[in-house]
Amino acid sequence: MIGYLEGKLLLENNDYLLVNVHGVGYQVYVPSTVFNHLPPRGEDVTFYIHTVVREDAITLYGFLTVGELDLFKQLITVSGIGPKVATGMVSALQTSELKKAIVYEDVATLKKIPGIGEKTAKRLILELKNKIDLRIIDEDNQIVKEQTSLGTPAVEEAREALETLGFSRSEAYAAIEHVQEKDDVQVIIREALRTQGRGKS
Repeated sequence: MIGYLEGKLLLENNDYLLVNVHGVGYQVYVPSTVFNHLPPRGEDVTFYIHTVVREDAITLYGFLTVGELDLFKQLITVSGIGPKVATGMVSALQTSELKKAIVYEDVATLKKIPGIGEKTAKRLILELKNKIDLRIIDEDNQIVKEQTSLGTPAVEEAREALETLGFSRSEAYAAIEHVQEKDDVQVIIREALRTQGRGKS
């Protein structure tokens, strides 16, 4: 099984690349975000690879970071989510955003992803919520602080208030993360609004 690929970029197509590895051209399917980080043709590229083996084909899916690869592997364990859909999901949201949407049960954000309806969004949450590490890995594969203070009564009340003000659930939790004092609902709301530029300075 191929888990890592390093070679020279030969060709970019709509959803895949050709990578020359010692004279052999590997067709690698990638998220659309990869195309924003490609070097000129003939330059070196590296990908973390997930190999899908079927009776009629061997397909390679490539990712720039281990975080993207790991999330992709989790997504394809969900019933009804195949590699192509999972690649589209990784294309639509950053790794940290997608994980937060699942962990925080943010159906609205998940439904914004092309091809993901409400039933599929709820299935993703049901099957993955307790499997995703709350130490969110961002697009640079760096560990972001563990979400130890989320889920308290004050935080949940503040989150509900922020959602009524137009925040998605993921946005609300992301804003709350930056608040130092999480015991007072009004303080949480005020500081969360300020950090997001939605409150008075």
